[in-house]
Amino acid sequence: MKKYQGYLFDLDGTVYRGREPIPGAVALLRQLKASGIPYMFVTNNSTKTPEDVAQTLTAMDIPCTAEDVITSSMALAGYLQEKHPEAKVYVIGENGLWTAVREAGFTVTANKPDYVAVGMDRQLTYEKLAEACLAIRGGATFLSTNPDVALPTERGLLPGNGSITALLQVATGVTPIFIGKPEPIIIRQALERLGLAASDVLMVGDNYQTDILAGLRAGVDTLFVQTGVTTAEELAKVDEPPTYTVASLAEWRL
Repeated sequence: MKKYQGYLFDLDGTVYRGREPIPGAVALLRQLKASGIPYMFVTNNSTKTPEDVAQTLTAMDIPCTAEDVITSSMALAGYLQEKHPEAKVYVIGENGLWTAVREAGFTVTANKPDYVAVGMDRQLTYEKLAEACLAIRGGATFLSTNPDVALPTERGLLPGNGSITALLQVATGVTPIFIGKPEPIIIRQALERLGLAASDVLMVGDNYQTDILAGLRAGVDTLFVQTGVTTAEELAKVDEPPTYTVASLAEWRL
């Protein structure tokens, strides 16, 4: 196996399940930390700040600081800084997205915005959707943090950001630019933060349709773990397999 200079990790299903850490993953992350090999956690969750994510992982005895995290909200703000640093933005989303956009220096407004940025919003209202539709129809560029249509909860699968995005897409006839996995935008930003080339980094995840595809599209080697969403049977049917497959991260050796 190739020796990698850095790692990118998905979270739920890869590092933990629900509120429980996955032992093999925790052991590997501690080994990476002790070996001085950098890693980042790459999450489509747009509702959390990096500090929120770091606090959750630290409580599980997983070595993590806010600098080790990139969320789809952070990646969206980074995309805006690259494309239009003086942009006005209309935001649908929770604290993670609002914080990322504001900390990046953008003006958040419903008055003739240049962009509409959509993330998961559990306080969604018709008026928020109406403002977004009007802005998009008025020429604002439509951005979405991620395409995840369902959100796993204790109650079962509930509507995710992809469902909110789909409503706006149907209402406006405009296809959004997605920022999070499986698009490569968030992976490329993570590589920039690590300061490493794609060929030197391994993307680790449990969901072929998001984690693994994002790595493949960004030119990063991928490690699929059978501890989460995608089953071995489903993986056997894909056209482009991951670079490596393990039952759990307890099998992986640096």
